[in-house]
Amino acid sequence: MIAGIGTWLLAIAGRFAPDFVEAWYSRGLFQGIRWLLDGITGILPFPAVYLLVAGGMGYLGYSGIRLLRRRRLVWTGSLRRLGNGIGWIVAAFFWLWGFNYLRTPVEQTLDLDAAPLPFEQVVRALDVEFAQLIRLRGQWNLPEGAVPDASFLPMGLEASLRNTLERVLSDYGYPVNGQVRGRLLYPRGILLRFSTSGIYLPFTGEGHIDPGLHPIQLPFTMAHELAHGYGFGDEGVCNFWAYLTCMRSAHPFIRYSGSMGYWRYLASAYRRADPEGFLSWRNTWPAGITSDLKAIQEAMDRYPDLVPELQYQVYDQYLKTQGVKAGMRSYSQVLRLVEAWKAQQR
Repeated sequence: MIAGIGTWLLAIAGRFAPDFVEAWYSRGLFQGIRWLLDGITGILPFPAVYLLVAGGMGYLGYSGIRLLRRRRLVWTGSLRRLGNGIGWIVAAFFWLWGFNYLRTPVEQTLDLDAAPLPFEQVVRALDVEFAQLIRLRGQWNLPEGAVPDASFLPMGLEASLRNTLERVLSDYGYPVNGQVRGRLLYPRGILLRFSTSGIYLPFTGEGHIDPGLHPIQLPFTMAHELAHGYGFGDEGVCNFWAYLTCMRSAHPFIRYSGSMGYWRYLASAYRRADPEGFLSWRNTWPAGITSDLKAIQEAMDRYPDLVPELQYQVYDQYLKTQGVKAGMRSYSQVLRLVEAWKAQQR
């Protein structure tokens, strides 16, 4: 318990010294941890979380048998062990990865003027991205209304995305030690049923993606989880790196996935600001784009949420606890980052 409390207090102090965290943890200690984790879990032919779950269930079973043999519950000892266990979990979370939430903001490091976008700028960005989305899709000469399937995904998707992400991060001066894994986590829908398409686990050092996602979503989602693995906690920042990674890819389907992922955030912002205008604009979409969006939604609908709103509330509070003030809204912060980056490139 002492380890957990001490680490938690250190994390609170770290919020006031992001440059120190950036230099000594994110670019220092974490790089060694990244290399160590990849050398242990990264070489496995399956997600290490399976071993983690099996070990946890085995320990619970062993503890239950011990309690049954004693035939009485020693509350003092049990609570002490529980507290110690929670303390070590908290300490491991932060030292293995969690301190990255406290690092210097990406917009500061990249010198981006990432101010909130006024509605007019959202509309302009939406038009630009939509034109790009149509252009990228038009490269395949698909029949009207046909939807690209898994055959459009390149071989070695994980390695391709990881290599491109590493080049992007390196170009901006970020270290990229190790080889973060982006694993497909079976059974299908195991994450989607909790309103989650992917998750990064600090205890294994691996990103996980639900294979129930439509193939159009896979590259953008995997790039997002890989970005977490290279030391970024903020969800909007990981969306930003995912977009840059996908758009730099040599493969047109990966670029389409990145454009689609970002465009959906723009479209969502437009819909919230002007619902009637959004409905009118939606009727002008090409049949191909409409079919793709319908296929994405149908894939998500195959795995209805088991606990509606619970995941949102829990994760929203979790992010805020880690210092991400926007909580779940941080995902959409990708808009200001990408548009600021585009403005910088002009």
